[in-house]
Amino acid sequence: MNVLRVGEDALLVEVASGEEAQALHAELLRRRAEGSLRAREIVPAARTVLLDGLADRARALSELSAAEVPPAPPRAGDVVELPVRYDGPDLGEVAAHWGVPEPEVARIHAGTEFRVAFCGFAPGFGYLTGLPARYHVPRRDTPRTAVPAGSVALAGPYTGVYPRSSPGGWRLIGTTDAVLWDHTRVPAALLSPGTRVRFVDRGRS
Repeated sequence: MNVLRVGEDALLVEVASGEEAQALHAELLRRRAEGSLRAREIVPAARTVLLDGLADRARALSELSAAEVPPAPPRAGDVVELPVRYDGPDLGEVAAHWGVPEPEVARIHAGTEFRVAFCGFAPGFGYLTGLPARYHVPRRDTPRTAVPAGSVALAGPYTGVYPRSSPGGWRLIGTTDAVLWDHTRVPAALLSPGTRVRFVDRGRS
């Protein structure tokens, strides 16, 4: 673990893996909830966690430098279910990479419980982990200039859903009508770090 000072009242904690970042994020949220950590924002990323608005940065720095982070506990609460049609243009390529028929991609993906590791790229876009390493796939060599909103996609260890049309190089395996970001909704984002997610197979369109 490497802890860096950022600005006047923030710390950036670097860890070795995404799993460690998720565990650290969960532990820091627990500490804030119990009152032993006062921070305005706790923001996870792929291998870092940012603590912003610290009431006592020196104390937080000392405690983090000496901390042993326990594994992330299971997220309490309901699972967010996202209906998906497994009709993406890259479904065949993913099936070939996995060495399975196309319907098996849908079965494996829909049979996995995911967890939002962190959010970014676009408002409402969550980086979901859960697929075993043997199902990780590389990004496309040439990104698409426009990926439709609602596209369910894979890249590396992550699954994601494009909340709006944008360029992207992820492998598209399906589509969903779920609204990932709605500024009139509270909260606006359907997914947040730590949220449990399942995809529900609605077949093909």
